[in-house]
Amino acid sequence: MSQTKISSKIYPLIKAAVSAAVLPVLFIYVMIAKPDYKLMNAMSHVVIPVAQWVGDVITWPIRLVGGAFDNIVEISSLRSENEELRARLDDALAKKTMCDVAIAENNKLRRELSIVSSQPRDSVIADVIHDNNVLGHNTFIINRGASDNIEIGMVVTTMDLHMAGIVIDVAANFARVRALTDADTNIAVRVVGSEVYGFMTGNGSKYPTIGFFSDPEFQPANGLKLVTSNISGIMPQGIYVGELIDETDVKITPPSKLSRVMVLKFDTQQNEYK
Repeated sequence: MSQTKISSKIYPLIKAAVSAAVLPVLFIYVMIAKPDYKLMNAMSHVVIPVAQWVGDVITWPIRLVGGAFDNIVEISSLRSENEELRARLDDALAKKTMCDVAIAENNKLRRELSIVSSQPRDSVIADVIHDNNVLGHNTFIINRGASDNIEIGMVVTTMDLHMAGIVIDVAANFARVRALTDADTNIAVRVVGSEVYGFMTGNGSKYPTIGFFSDPEFQPANGLKLVTSNISGIMPQGIYVGELIDETDVKITPPSKLSRVMVLKFDTQQNEYK
């Protein structure tokens, strides 16, 4: 389109706008200089709509910018609210996941520990009468022995079935038990709810250490539960041993806390409970 054609269309619009702008001025002049109410009434039907139209035209950019600003503010508010809701949703989902994991681990632990509690067994209740801890070796004496059918190799636990040691010497009326912290302790264990195996060894301190061998990709973590494994062919499986407090150290029931224990009677040749 040529410049002449564009100008021919714009010029009448400008002329009309100027004429419309003059009308309110004329109306005001009549009101002040020559107040003729009939004329004013007639002009009001023309001037007022024209003035409104002119006002709309003049204020259109301002209203447009104001509306855009209001929309920006509203969008910003919605985005902020959306981010807050999304953060709350992510937090709720994370907590739900943690709860699901905890419930699953708890169920696995219950199934694992039920191996011990559900198997029929004969046990002997004994009192700890002496605790010996010297040069990395930790043993304790119980007041039950061969007269109670206790044999070397039997497992000693706390009253809530947490492993405390292994019988290593037996006399008629007492027996000596090697504690889990003893430097000669070496017990095959398994991580609860998995097929990850390892050996827990005593070192004379209050925390035995563990080394895993069955899964090179396994990452030890605080809180993992350990139970006995029969891969070594020495003791029954499924007896609770302790839990990891870091990558290597295991929290167990310390011998100093033992006063009354149970000796679990099992066939030391077949590694089965009697």
